[in-house]
Amino acid sequence: MAFRNAGGTAVRSGSVTFGTHITGALGVDWGTVDSTVELPVPLAPGARRSPTWTVCVDAWRVPLGMHIETRDVSVAWE
Repeated sequence: MAFRNAGGTAVRSGSVTFGTHITGALGVDWGTVDSTVELPVPLAPGARRSPTWTVCVDAWRVPLGMHIETRDVSVAWE
């Protein structure tokens, strides 16, 4: 995921929240697990960073035949 600061001041703090969906074999969405991590800051004006994160879900939340998909991402920064 790439983050680019298009503003005129540095981003000094913030977080990213990932919504990982637990999906059944027929495509039914059984639930969502949110994970929140800190942004890679400081991010100077015009700068771009492309960090990666591993999203983990407890095995008991994903029964046999189901899979996970991270579909939702939201960012809050200051």
